[in-house]
Amino acid sequence: MLVPVRCWSCGFPVAEHYDDFQTRVKAGEKPEKILDDLGIKRYCCRRMFVSQIDFIDDLLPFKRY
Repeated sequence: MLVPVRCWSCGFPVAEHYDDFQTRVKAGEKPEKILDDLGIKRYCCRRMFVSQIDFIDDLLPFKRY
């Protein structure tokens, strides 16, 4: 699904970092280091990245016309 634009708890904008996070995780880097490099230090913002599940591809076959 879509990543939220802002953190639900503190309101910090997180969506602008999500693409960088995903590409670096797929490249094999550790999530902790990536989040530190991106400047995301609050645990409420970090959970937005770590707990995000992309399942839009699983839902697309069931869309209604």
